[in-house]
Amino acid sequence: MTPDPNESLRADAKLGPVVDAVGPLRVEPAEDFFARFVVSILRQQVSMASAAATRERLFDAVEVTPEGILNADDEILRDAGLSRQKTRYVNNVARAFREEGYSREYFQGIDDDAVRAELISITGVGTWTADMQLLFSLGRPDVFPVGDLGIRKGMVQLFEDLAVEDRAAMRDRAERWEPYRSYASLCLWRTVEGDDIDD
Repeated sequence: MTPDPNESLRADAKLGPVVDAVGPLRVEPAEDFFARFVVSILRQQVSMASAAATRERLFDAVEVTPEGILNADDEILRDAGLSRQKTRYVNNVARAFREEGYSREYFQGIDDDAVRAELISITGVGTWTADMQLLFSLGRPDVFPVGDLGIRKGMVQLFEDLAVEDRAAMRDRAERWEPYRSYASLCLWRTVEGDDIDD
């Protein structure tokens, strides 16, 4: 029988009460890998509300597929709310999907570090964005995106001796949740953001 990640985390002194409070959490691949990737680009360094507004305008304006993005005039993307920089980034991601044939199947059997390295090779994709793809697009179970401020705030709430900038210490503490750090991450977001998580 496959172990239940929620039950495993429920046994943890720190996360157990969170799991009990929020109920079972699931980590599953996104239905649309490319669209989810674009949403992560939109969410880079902006508020969730701002990203949501841009997402709605973008998805209304163009077909959010690699070809749809590449065929769209940059002004259409800019009118949807993308900065000049993010317009370039989503085009870079679209080009990579078209040229490399990225899909969930493409990355199947490739370990997390190798996936992260390949995605970061795309200009505009950093560690945070790559981690979001591992967790939300590919549904990998053991991702700990310590570059995310919400994750660090959640760690500070759980471990009062940590400061929000203590990333190395947070990685060390999170080892206790292997191999289910993605589920632990969902719990951490819930502790600080309620239902407003990056899914």
